[in-house]
Amino acid sequence: MADYTQIDRSPLLNFLFYPRPHATPCPQGAFDLEVPVAPRVSIFCRFYGGVEKGRWILYFHGNGEVVSDYDEIAPFYHAKQLNLVVADYRGYGKSTGSPNFTHLLADAHLILKAVGEEMARRGGSPDLWVMGRSMGSLAAVELGCHHPDAIRGLVIESGFASVTRLIRHLRLPAQGIDLEPIETERLAVLQKISIPVLIIHGEWDQLVPLQEAQDLYAHLGSLDKELLIVPEADHNNVMFVDLDLYLSAIQKFIQRTLSPPENPQGAKRSSD
Repeated sequence: MADYTQIDRSPLLNFLFYPRPHATPCPQGAFDLEVPVAPRVSIFCRFYGGVEKGRWILYFHGNGEVVSDYDEIAPFYHAKQLNLVVADYRGYGKSTGSPNFTHLLADAHLILKAVGEEMARRGGSPDLWVMGRSMGSLAAVELGCHHPDAIRGLVIESGFASVTRLIRHLRLPAQGIDLEPIETERLAVLQKISIPVLIIHGEWDQLVPLQEAQDLYAHLGSLDKELLIVPEADHNNVMFVDLDLYLSAIQKFIQRTLSPPENPQGAKRSSD
């Protein structure tokens, strides 16, 4: 893993993380899990199991969001026979500690392990997909590279190859910080990914420009990859500009990865 020490100890964190303590009562049909990641630090996860025998997605949300925001979003996934496990970051929702990039990536491995163990304990399917939205794409890519045997496929929504891209695009103060080693390592991680990947991105995303999705697609090592560009969507409404397009793409991707083609070819696609 790249060394994020310079970023983690700099004022950049104040521009890149927006932790928000917030919690709601666990909805009917869901259950909560706290994952210990360090002494006196745990990450809060919520399992939205609304569909019996539905496929499970481990979901890493965007910056500024928290797990409980998905109380109202999970039912849309249930309508497509999909269940969600949504994970917070340190300092977000009911999770303790303080967020930084070293923790975000390291904690993702522990969360994946804990989620898999909890599903096995409850007699659930071993099949698991990982999805990352925006900042969560960093965690999803990390897991896709290092745990191909534990993950059926990746979904990356409004994501980017490296936080260095976001720092440069937003023109954040990074004087004195060497960003190149981080970007080089992240691109190498993308090239090592071999499992199927679906990338979804808004055509008009100004926070994370469409070029980032195109770069992700280009650098992925997987032969089974797809880019879906949602017309007229921006960073925060890409799901709801065309809800059926968005969720149907995820549902079809998951169904397809259950029986992958013998000779998969990359497919770049945008909706009309």
